[in-house]
Amino acid sequence: MRAVIQRVTNASLSVDDKLVSTIDQGLLVYLGIGIDDEDTDRDWLINKIVNMRIFSDGEGKMNLSVQEIHGQVLVVSQFTLYASTKKGNRPSYLRSAKPDIAIPQYEQFLANLKKIVPTQSGIFGADMQVTYTNDGPITITIDSRHKE
Repeated sequence: MRAVIQRVTNASLSVDDKLVSTIDQGLLVYLGIGIDDEDTDRDWLINKIVNMRIFSDGEGKMNLSVQEIHGQVLVVSQFTLYASTKKGNRPSYLRSAKPDIAIPQYEQFLANLKKIVPTQSGIFGADMQVTYTNDGPITITIDSRHKE
């Protein structure tokens, strides 16, 4: 699994000009699910996201997690995180999981994350508009296969 994580002061998601989800301070997480991803990838990634110390403490150091600040998370499905741009100018998405695999993984990701932090989400496969204020800016990419 791959994720792009952004520290935000607020974020909202709309579909067809209708507000679907909104959060205050926390994390905006774009989540890509690959064809080879397993439950262990999902669990490892959730653990990384909720424990990553990228929020400022009382001394201004990035030393707190989203849990510790009582923040929220907005998760957006993003198959394009598995884009291959090796050949030509049209990205290939062959490494992205098809919906029959991706949807159950996405739903379980949300269910497990909601047990830890308040979590909102987009609509899988929908054309979504995301509005947010990146705080810092802080943007981090994580790949469960590379553990980076």
